[in-house]
Amino acid sequence: MGCLPAHGRIDCTECFRGEIVHFDRTKRDDRDWRITANPLAWGNPNAPIIILGFSKGQTQAGDLARTPHDQIAYKGNRPNVGRILAHVGLVKVGTRESQAAAIDRMIADRNGLFHFGSLIRCSVERYDRAKGEWKGSGGGMLDRFVGMPFGAEIAGNCVSKHLVNLPKASKLIVMFGMGSNQNYVREARSLMSQARGNRMREISQVAYEDDHVTVVHVEHFASQGDLIPQWLGEGKHQDHPRSEFGRLARHAVNHAIERFA
Repeated sequence: MGCLPAHGRIDCTECFRGEIVHFDRTKRDDRDWRITANPLAWGNPNAPIIILGFSKGQTQAGDLARTPHDQIAYKGNRPNVGRILAHVGLVKVGTRESQAAAIDRMIADRNGLFHFGSLIRCSVERYDRAKGEWKGSGGGMLDRFVGMPFGAEIAGNCVSKHLVNLPKASKLIVMFGMGSNQNYVREARSLMSQARGNRMREISQVAYEDDHVTVVHVEHFASQGDLIPQWLGEGKHQDHPRSEFGRLARHAVNHAIERFA
């Protein structure tokens, strides 16, 4: 079995077709989409549990080079990361501050239970023609990117390179984001099935597995408005239909832990 990328910058130029690559400056674009060459990883390269965002989102050239590595992942959103992972049983339930502090420690720990990264290790941006600017977030970003040829190529390269030859210890992948009507779940499942060479079996609307690893999709940590409270089933949202996805994710995480215990 293999290992995940080590904590730090990843030596990967797979999607840049042999050109000379400069970290966080070299870009490749296709019509309204582009990627920036800045692949990164955090945590244990032999971790049992892999936590993946979609991509690092929008960055200005050179910013990552000046930011301490352990501060980059989920910057500004660690309280929400803690809330979501606590809901599925991977972080101790506590205050927002204590859960965010737990995420800080987990991201920096090179020998712990967790590896952190993103499905697309380089930054992904979409050109907003109405505003004339590049954006690294927005509605439908996840499923729209992986559902078009350029995005499918980039995502396929990332999955093949980083999520096929997994460590023997790696048994659970948690992905932030479900997409519109679970489109991102379906696209990611298809990518994983193609790259891993076997059909990922559906567990529920938010989870799938093969004989080696279980993949569970959770609410995105940067979701706006009431989406996170609804997914968590907090307060007045206890019976919101979206809370069922949170319950299904918790069940799938428990299933994975029991399956490989």
